[in-house]
Amino acid sequence: MDLPPSNESYKDMNYWNERYKTEEKYDWFKTYKDFVHLLEEHVKKSDRILMLGCGNSCLSEQMFNDGFKHIVNVDFSDIVLKKMRLKLPSMEWLTMDIKHLAFIAGSFDVVIEKGTLDALLVEEDVWHISEEGAEMMSQIVENVRHVLTPSGKFLSITFAQPHFRMPLIRKEFWDVKYETFGDGFHYFFYVAKMKQEADEDR
Repeated sequence: MDLPPSNESYKDMNYWNERYKTEEKYDWFKTYKDFVHLLEEHVKKSDRILMLGCGNSCLSEQMFNDGFKHIVNVDFSDIVLKKMRLKLPSMEWLTMDIKHLAFIAGSFDVVIEKGTLDALLVEEDVWHISEEGAEMMSQIVENVRHVLTPSGKFLSITFAQPHFRMPLIRKEFWDVKYETFGDGFHYFFYVAKMKQEADEDR
């Protein structure tokens, strides 16, 4: 993988489209086998799952092969999605901006993001998130809340530590717990469930 000229490129569709023309697969952070025990603890095989910013990761394919058969994948790059549709036609691959999820309320039992939010926040000072960055995160999280069932879960797989990520998930709407995985450098597996009083306001 060639590194982009600047971190800003990670938010740029043109960067990803060029990269996806030649790159066949890439997984951020750790691979499925490193955190499958956490997924199996929180996700049922029968759950309808939305994968945010799927890219060309192997995560959806590996989950599907493990029995999670109801996965919808979204990404803003139509180039990578065309490749993924040909490679894995048994799943849905939809071109969509995660800030504007076009699904009806309560469509999914689980929403998963792995590194997608990190890419969007790559230019931010984690100690002082800009007003624009905070608003973007609020918009994404509200979209997630809208498409989840009242008992649904939002899973975020990231290297972002709790004192940085928890405020952005907006704990007034969620009960959030997390676990760590990985050797040496720890990654975080956040599990957010909607609070009942928040459900009533949906």
